[in-house]
Amino acid sequence: MSKCEQCIIRQFNSFKYLSKEELLRLSSCKTSKIIKKGETIFEEGDHLNGLFCIKDGVCKVSKMSENGRNQIIDLIQKGDIIGERSLVSDETSNLKAVALNDMEICFIPKEEIIRDLSKNPNFTMGVLKDLANNLKKADNVIVDMAQKTVKQRLAETLIKLKEKFDLNEDGIINIQLSREDIANIIGTATESAIRLLSDLKKKKIIEFKGKEIKILDIKGLEKIAHGF
Repeated sequence: MSKCEQCIIRQFNSFKYLSKEELLRLSSCKTSKIIKKGETIFEEGDHLNGLFCIKDGVCKVSKMSENGRNQIIDLIQKGDIIGERSLVSDETSNLKAVALNDMEICFIPKEEIIRDLSKNPNFTMGVLKDLANNLKKADNVIVDMAQKTVKQRLAETLIKLKEKFDLNEDGIINIQLSREDIANIIGTATESAIRLLSDLKKKKIIEFKGKEIKILDIKGLEKIAHGF
């Protein structure tokens, strides 16, 4: 098990504001675990009572609507933290997190984090900035759902995936998502997502390598995302 004070991942999140002594204390109370692809990290309605720090891998965070459709809110990757809301609210989790590939995560209990929040203003500000950023993302999702077509949302999603996960040497996006996952990101039926992806392929904007997506024409995607 790696120690928090030696972990390079903390440079990507709020833990970078903690002192060596604070990190040593967190290290002694955290638990690390391996989550296999497809396994659930937490369910809607769970009491999180702490933070999850992603050491490796990617998970999808989603919300089930009343009509039974899953809406993917965000993709959380190496260096990210989830569960910040559990620090300021005693409510159960509003979201579900599922591993998209094999993951290594660390869990730090709420009471330990609260001690640092009360004593370290830089750390508190870092956590608040993360919460504010998550709210901004949620605002953008609401506006996109209301004002953009499904085709625009698909193009925008592919651009964001490219920016977030980068492309490999073959131009393929470095994250494998099922067609259902893509549909759940853009808020449509799986059949509609498959049809729209096939349309982009016919126009030679993307191509498929199995489940992987290769971007051939980024400018073409950007035009569609802007409604042209």
